[in-house]
Amino acid sequence: MSETNWYVVHTYSGYENKVKANIDKTIENRHLEDQILEVRVPMQDVVEVKNGAKKQVQKKLFPGYVLINMIMNDDTWYVVRNTRGVTGFVGPGSKPVPLTEAEMKPLGIRTDEIAIDYGVGDSIIVTGGVWKDTVGMVQTINQHKQCVTINVDLFGRETPVEISFTEVKKM
Repeated sequence: MSETNWYVVHTYSGYENKVKANIDKTIENRHLEDQILEVRVPMQDVVEVKNGAKKQVQKKLFPGYVLINMIMNDDTWYVVRNTRGVTGFVGPGSKPVPLTEAEMKPLGIRTDEIAIDYGVGDSIIVTGGVWKDTVGMVQTINQHKQCVTINVDLFGRETPVEISFTEVKKM
C-alpha cells in the first residue's frame, strides 16, 4: 500500500461542500475507499452578533479550498481533478504537493492514534461541537478519520453523524 498524504484542492468559492459530496459519491461508486480516505472542509466555530444577540456559527476556515487525504496516483488525481467545481490542486505547476506535519497541526488534523475506551454499541455523550450534550449509541468507529458515527434525531428521523474522538466520552 502506498503512502497517504493530505492535499489541498482549490474549488470555486461556495462549492466546497458540493465538491466534498461529489468526491465522496465518486469514491463510493468507483470503490476508491482504500485510496481516497477522507475529504474535509475545515470549519471553525465563530461567535456572530446579530441584532444584539450572540450566536455561535460554523464558518469555513479556508473558503475555496477542500482538504483530501489520499494516495496520489493517476486514478485518484484524475477523479479529484475532474470533479465538478474543482479548479486544481494547490502546488507549483500542476504537481500536487502534500501538506507537511507542521501545516496539518493547526488544522486539527492528527496523525497520531487516539486510544478510546468505548466500542460499537456503547452509549456515549457528545462533549463539544454542534451536537454537545447529545447522547447516542456508537454505530461505527473510524480509527483513520478518528471519529465515531452515532444516530441523532433530526426532524423526527434517525440521522447518522460523524463526531471526532475528542468530542465524545463514554456514558
